[in-house]
Amino acid sequence: MDSRGITAFIIERGTPGFYGGKKENKLGMRASETAEMIFENCRIPQSQVLGTVGEGFIQAMKILDGGRISIAALSLGIAKGAYEASVKYAQEREQFGKPIASFQAIAFKLADMATKIQAAELLTRKAGDAKDRHEKTTKISAMAKYYASEVAVEVATDAIQIFGGYGYTKDYPVEKYYRDSKLCTIGEGTSEIQKLVISRELLKEA
Repeated sequence: MDSRGITAFIIERGTPGFYGGKKENKLGMRASETAEMIFENCRIPQSQVLGTVGEGFIQAMKILDGGRISIAALSLGIAKGAYEASVKYAQEREQFGKPIASFQAIAFKLADMATKIQAAELLTRKAGDAKDRHEKTTKISAMAKYYASEVAVEVATDAIQIFGGYGYTKDYPVEKYYRDSKLCTIGEGTSEIQKLVISRELLKEA
């Protein structure tokens, strides 16, 4: 920490005083390990300062804008996976002698899922395009992340409903989509934080 603010460092594995703690036993995203980092009398040389001293917070905020686009894309992938599994199952699963996809209750769920996914993809692509153009992406990346992550949860929830009891078992993929989707509304800032970021940017433009 510097008197001018937070400073970022690169700390290499094996640095004395720095080691990993316990691995978290997470609800979802279990293929991506999360563990605590422990620092005890860890001294870092000047050569490991990242960027300019005192500008660590600014660097973190810039990274967040890009990271939120990544979370939006991740959310989109989860939503599409849940949707595609639901379409396949609804066409194969029969009740009363016909596929459940022919029932309006299921068909309307699929329509809602597809529409939300399309809207989330357009927002995500717009945010990615803005980043490629080196434009400021604070508002659009927050919008994309907020909407796409909420859509991922909604679509995964609807997928469980379409699968019925099977959706709650590990024999089918939708229970994993359901568990994985929730992190997207938390990582890189919760949905509530995204709304705060969006509203602040809107008021700056007003």
